[in-house]
Amino acid sequence: MKFVIGSPAKEIKVLTSGIMKGSFAKIVPQFEKEAGIKVTMSWGPSSGNSPEASQVRIQNGEYVDVLLMVNNGMDQLIKDELFLPIDRKDVAVSKIGVAIKAGNPKPDISTPEALKKTLLATKSVGYSEGASGAYVANVLFPTLGIAEQMAPKSMVILGRKFVAEALVDDEITLGIQQLSELLLENGIEIIGPLPGGLQKYSIVSAAVSAKSTKQVFAKQFIDFLSTPFAKQAIEQGGNDLPI
Repeated sequence: MKFVIGSPAKEIKVLTSGIMKGSFAKIVPQFEKEAGIKVTMSWGPSSGNSPEASQVRIQNGEYVDVLLMVNNGMDQLIKDELFLPIDRKDVAVSKIGVAIKAGNPKPDISTPEALKKTLLATKSVGYSEGASGAYVANVLFPTLGIAEQMAPKSMVILGRKFVAEALVDDEITLGIQQLSELLLENGIEIIGPLPGGLQKYSIVSAAVSAKSTKQVFAKQFIDFLSTPFAKQAIEQGGNDLPI
């Protein structure tokens, strides 16, 4: 039997963290070309309570063949018996970066103390409801001893909107998000990664859902993420590879 790209028989649905969105712009077309399997892709934050958040969509019964998200988020879905994976693997390591709107004065974030001063001096700070945002609010600010001062000028960017978009739209003056997600937006300047011991490394896991009716094709997609082409695309998208 001859399969045609786009036919239901050879099509999978992939739900991914925004961390991988830039890399998948290259990976998905190449996979479709080589495997003859159509990929329908959507994305959402790896944490949070908005309707767009990946775990909320899984909790609400959204069908996926392949799920990619920060590994501790996937661990929680598995613990809650909301997602049963088969053929799971780590595919990327993401770092958090800091950005401003292009053309604005570039602040100093080279050391923890410099970052603290910059955060206290900036008018407003935005971060996602995903893994990076949870880290900023619950770990970074308290570690720097500025949680109380930052609360009134912090904005959580909900759903599928990127922090960089809020920068461009002048909703915030400083943005903190995964570097791979900041790279997706023109009109901003990435100052750099979080300094020193303040950096948070998030491991992105990919897994085939036990509920998938296309497990053979879904496993092919997972396997493709380990090919030289996909690894290069992952790095070009602003992420590191797992050791």
